[in-house]
Amino acid sequence: MSAPVGIDELLERVRAGYTRIAPRAAREAFFDGALLVDIRYQALRERDGLIPGAVVVERNELEWRLDPQGSHRLPQATGHDLRVVVICNEGYASTLAAASLHALGLHRATDLTGGFQAWKAAGLPVVPA
Repeated sequence: MSAPVGIDELLERVRAGYTRIAPRAAREAFFDGALLVDIRYQALRERDGLIPGAVVVERNELEWRLDPQGSHRLPQATGHDLRVVVICNEGYASTLAAASLHALGLHRATDLTGGFQAWKAAGLPVVPA
């Protein structure tokens, strides 16, 4: 059994396994066909708004909705080669979510560095919830 790690070390280890994406690059990825997935909880979406075109999937449903082999998948979950950008509020929970998608075989999954707040700070489009 390995020694326990703290959350900061766990995030560092997980992030070393894939390349995260900055807000403007995420927007370009969306225009190139990537699926933006907002996992923020409802109160944050209502408070801060939504990213146009992003699909809202509660974090506790993420794996079921994006598993291309799952019976509860979204229509967009067409295959394991799908480019997915997971978005949380500040870019922490999305890291763990992206790692979970990798474990399901979605090898192109990543997360948005800085989360929704970085998207908004970059002046990218946001619409009311």
